[in-house]
Amino acid sequence: MGFHRVAAVAGLVCALLLVVNAARRGGLVAETALTHAIAPFAALAGLLAVTGIYLVIRGSAGVLGLVGYVLNSAGLAGAFAVEYILHFVFPYLGGGTVAALVAGGTGRAFLVTSVVLVMGVVVFGVAAVRSGTMPVVAVGLYVVGMLPGSLRNLVPEPVYLGGLLMAALGVAGMALRLWSIGEETAARTAAGSGVKVGRAAGGPMVRGGIVAGGVPGGVAGGVPGAERGPIKE
Repeated sequence: MGFHRVAAVAGLVCALLLVVNAARRGGLVAETALTHAIAPFAALAGLLAVTGIYLVIRGSAGVLGLVGYVLNSAGLAGAFAVEYILHFVFPYLGGGTVAALVAGGTGRAFLVTSVVLVMGVVVFGVAAVRSGTMPVVAVGLYVVGMLPGSLRNLVPEPVYLGGLLMAALGVAGMALRLWSIGEETAARTAAGSGVKVGRAAGGPMVRGGIVAGGVPGGVAGGVPGAERGPIKE
């Protein structure tokens, strides 16, 4: 499985986890050790998917794409750290300690992470649309959804959850496009390998019964039944 397909699978996993996270926070899925344990990995899977998307668009995205990728990746890495703290650190601290951390440097770090992620999503989304490779609707859903999805404490809860669902749809759409690109790349590679194998064998390349060069496969030098020698293309 090539990297495009791996990144596509990561994108689909990210989309699924975003839906599960939104459903858990909305009360549709039970709060369990499992749902809390998998929550941070949406950002991690998204980071791998964004990397795959960037590798596809970098040829036409230019500097804008690179800047967007760096910011988006940094924001997603930070989001993974934030989610890890929220699910695996804060629950074991007292309420007063958590409040003091959020009111101090930890809260400011959370805010910086959110700002970096928002900037990265917007810039990367613009670069992805300009590249003409990713589906515009999917990119738009990702960008619009991640704006509130990156600002959990600054927007109303329904807006935040709706943003997660929109982002999930966008990521899934881009992941499916990545998968199709992976299939196209694999097909081209297989076709190229077939041509190389035929040439390496030293024999003529036959396509549909015609030897490369326009000579029928059953005729050597244009004379039926003649012993076939090497045919130069």
